[in-house]
Amino acid sequence: MRVVCFDIDGTLIRSDGAGRRAIRRALVDVLGTTGPIDELRFDGRTDGEIVIRLAEGAGLDPTPELVASVLERYEKLLPEELVRPGFKATVYPGVNETLDALERRSDALLGLLTGNVVGGARHKLEAAGLRFERFRVGAFGSDHHVRAELPAIARRRAAELLARDVAGGDLVIIGDTPADMTCGNGIGARAIGVATAAYSVDQLMEAGACVAFEDLSDTEAVVKAVFG
Repeated sequence: MRVVCFDIDGTLIRSDGAGRRAIRRALVDVLGTTGPIDELRFDGRTDGEIVIRLAEGAGLDPTPELVASVLERYEKLLPEELVRPGFKATVYPGVNETLDALERRSDALLGLLTGNVVGGARHKLEAAGLRFERFRVGAFGSDHHVRAELPAIARRRAAELLARDVAGGDLVIIGDTPADMTCGNGIGARAIGVATAAYSVDQLMEAGACVAFEDLSDTEAVVKAVFG
């Protein structure tokens, strides 16, 4: 059995900056400032880490209560950004075919492993026409603000769902950033890179991917890599 956990932004979909705009608005509403938002890369980070870093950059103490307040406001604002005139969510090449191929197999379980809080993950996927419910397990930025903690959470939830132990090496993480490639090291998870966003195939391989693709359009090769 392979538990195949996909990142969302830059891997499955491109959400046209909706998340950044919603976080910007939430920061202003709750903190009165965005902090150094234009200087911070969001990719590879959890939503909680983003808020913590921006609050610190504004000279504020990012208490758990403060971070939770910003993220709660963000979840309310994100749907507005996802229906803004001119907004268009893009599903990357090969995503639907890869999900379909894995979903048909009895030895694969679809999951998510993303820095998005769970509500944000749902909103973004559904805006792009992907059903959130087809991903039967997940670990989210709302579970922990440290991305490296998420693979163990996904593994535990998969074991509970399957009523059997899931070895670390049976967890496969597919993502577009070096953080996706390294976050599962602690449990021995395997990582597959997809260079559909800011990082190249070479950069993802250097970060520890067992294999990396330009995109997921070669369904047979991707499925082979999952079970390789």
